Amino acid sequence: MVTPKQLGHLVIKVRDLEKSEEFYTNVLGLTVMNKRPGVMTFMSADEGMSHELALVPVGEDAPGPESTRVGLYHMAWEMGSFEDLKQLYTVIKENNVEVLNVGDHGISLGVYFCDPDGNEIEAYYEMPKDEWPAEGDLFEGAFPGQLEG
Repeated sequence: MVTPKQLGHLVIKVRDLEKSEEFYTNVLGLTVMNKRPGVMTFMSADEGMSHELALVPVGEDAPGPESTRVGLYHMAWEMGSFEDLKQLYTVIKENNVEVLNVGDHGISLGVYFCDPDGNEIEAYYEMPKDEWPAEGDLFEGAFPGQLEG
């Protein structure tokens, strides 16, 4: 069976393209790689890629995501280190973005928050594979670090 190499990018619909660009640049630290004014903005955390996220404007009156509908639950951005996650957590709070949850997944720790349109985002750090438990459920247990304190 043929399988994909990896998930290459995500395209999301937003109400205000400029406001969303500002959020993803200033809060998440993404770089605008290319713009088609009024049509689409391509952004990436990895400047070696054309894009990992594309934003498409659908207008100010568009309804927001609905938690009871089938569809995308959240996008997740992996941080390079636990220190990077801690720094992003500080940036999120400094920008008055509501933290929905801090999820301890045993081998990883995730911070959950939303963009201006209510699209849920997780930023997480996952321990290197050689530090994972040899037995049991990888996602049970306690992550060996805290964001504050």
